[in-house]
Amino acid sequence: MIVYHKHNEIDREQWDNCIKNTPGAKPYAYSWYLDIMAPGWQALVDDDYDSVFPVPGFSRFGIQYIATPVFLQQLGAYSPDKPVSKAISEFLDYMPDFFKFIDLCIGQKIDAYGYKVSERVNFELDLSKPYETIFKNFSDQCRRNVEASARKSPELVYNVTPDEIIDLFIQNKEKDINGIKVRDYQRLKNLISFCLINKKGKLIGVRGARKKLIFGIFLVEIRGNKTILFVVNTLLSRERRIDYFVVNELIKNYSSTRAILDFAGSSIPSIASFIDSFGCAKVPYYRLYRNRLLWPLRMLK
Repeated sequence: MIVYHKHNEIDREQWDNCIKNTPGAKPYAYSWYLDIMAPGWQALVDDDYDSVFPVPGFSRFGIQYIATPVFLQQLGAYSPDKPVSKAISEFLDYMPDFFKFIDLCIGQKIDAYGYKVSERVNFELDLSKPYETIFKNFSDQCRRNVEASARKSPELVYNVTPDEIIDLFIQNKEKDINGIKVRDYQRLKNLISFCLINKKGKLIGVRGARKKLIFGIFLVEIRGNKTILFVVNTLLSRERRIDYFVVNELIKNYSSTRAILDFAGSSIPSIASFIDSFGCAKVPYYRLYRNRLLWPLRMLK
C-alpha cells in the first residue's frame, strides 16, 4: 500500500537502503542529497520502503507544487525488486491532488494521463572496459584535443574550495545562465561541502598564473556512479582545452571499474557536442508537466 509521508515522517535509513539497492540509481535520490537540494522534500512510500518516489514539494503564495530543483537532474521511482516502469505508474496515480502544479524530471518513460511528457537526453560513459578501449571510441577531434592539452601538462589540484569554484562560475557563466538564484548557489555550496567531508565527491581544479583558479569540476561519487555535476570553464582553460584533459584523466582513473561516468547532460549544443565526443551513450529521461491551477494562477512560474 502506498503512503504519503511528510518530510519529518520519512525513515532515512530505510529510504537510503532502498535507493542503494535499486539498480542504476543516481545520487539525486539519496536523503542527504534531497535534504540539501530540495529542503522539506516529501515522499510516496510503498510496502514499507520496498519502493519509493521522492517528491520535491514546495509552496508559493500558499500553493503547493512539485518542481525539479536546480542541480538535481532527475528523480522517479526506485525499487530493488519491483519493475520501476510499474512502480512509476502506481506512484503517479496516487499523487496527492493538492499538488496542482507539477514540473518534474524522472528517469522512467511513461504515458501518464493528464501530463505532458517530453524527452530529454543524458550522457553516460561505461567505464567497465580498459582505458585504451574507451579512448579508441573518442571522436578524432576529442583525441586530438586531449593530446594537445596533455602536452602542456596541466597540474590537477585538490585544494579548491566550494566558494572558489562557485565564484569562478558566477564571474564567467552567470550572465549566460537563467534561473539560478542565490539560494541555489548556497545549496550547491552546502552539497559540495557535505560531499567532501563525507567522501562522497571530489573537487578538482587547475590553476594558472599566481595560483588563480582557471578551471574547476565537482564530481559526486556513489557506488557505481560518478556524476559530473558542476563544471566551470574560463577563456584561458578553453584555449588550453583543459576540460578535455581533466575528463580524460577521470576516465583513465576510473576505467576497468564497474562504474558509470554520468555527464548529467546538457541542452546547450556546444556542451552536448563536447560530452558526446567522448563516446558516451545517450540515455533519455523525461519531463512530466501538469498544470491544474486556475487562471490567473496558471500564469505563475
